[in-house]
Amino acid sequence: MKRFAQALAFGLLAVLALALSAPAYAQSRNTQQQVQQPRVYLLRGLANIFSLGMDDLAAKLNARGIKASVHSYVDWQALTNMAVNDASSGKRRPTSVIIIGHSLGADAAVYMGNAVSATGVPVPLVVTFDPVTPTIASAKIGKVVNYYQAGGSGKAVSGPRVQNIDLTTSGALSHFNIDKAGDLHARVIGMIERPAPPVVRRPRPVAAKPAPVAPTAAVPPAGVAPAATSDSSTETASAPVEATPTAVRAPN
Repeated sequence: MKRFAQALAFGLLAVLALALSAPAYAQSRNTQQQVQQPRVYLLRGLANIFSLGMDDLAAKLNARGIKASVHSYVDWQALTNMAVNDASSGKRRPTSVIIIGHSLGADAAVYMGNAVSATGVPVPLVVTFDPVTPTIASAKIGKVVNYYQAGGSGKAVSGPRVQNIDLTTSGALSHFNIDKAGDLHARVIGMIERPAPPVVRRPRPVAAKPAPVAPTAAVPPAGVAPAATSDSSTETASAPVEATPTAVRAPN
């Protein structure tokens, strides 16, 4: 009876310990998921008042639990330092940073993406709405998606991982409302929530060089003697020259 009571007490203690550890484990997983969640920065354009679509998009992202904030394009350099510090502080792996911008804010989004990714902080995505200056995106940025209108003030973005989407034929869009388009917002949110898998570059196969073939001596046809070969380093002996006999004069 005593042994049964001891076994029962041990079992109850084990169940109690497991129950107490479950919330801590779940909290640890939730914290890890929050750390892995990307941080999104949105940049407005001229005068900080003509890109209110960035505010609307930021509100939609925050409603989905994705931390997003809106800033003026003129602050992109100071914002770069803040983003790098926030992404790296107290973490084994830095949090990924996503940058979105409209008009002059789109230009600044590319500049900021180049600067942040150069520090080693991952920048998986930069989205630009009708940038007004031709820019070049770094290869360290995972992907750049540029929604623009080539027939207007919009410019294409250059770079090895850039997707330029020309919306010139979309008559309802203009430079002043492209940042507010709901369908484009939905596309951007989809890219953030379901990021594309990283591109794996496989080394190109190297063709094997053929083994050198030893030269073979030519075989003369049957009945023909092989031609003699001359050796320039060997001197040939000349035939002996016979001496001309000297006439003998008879004595007087």
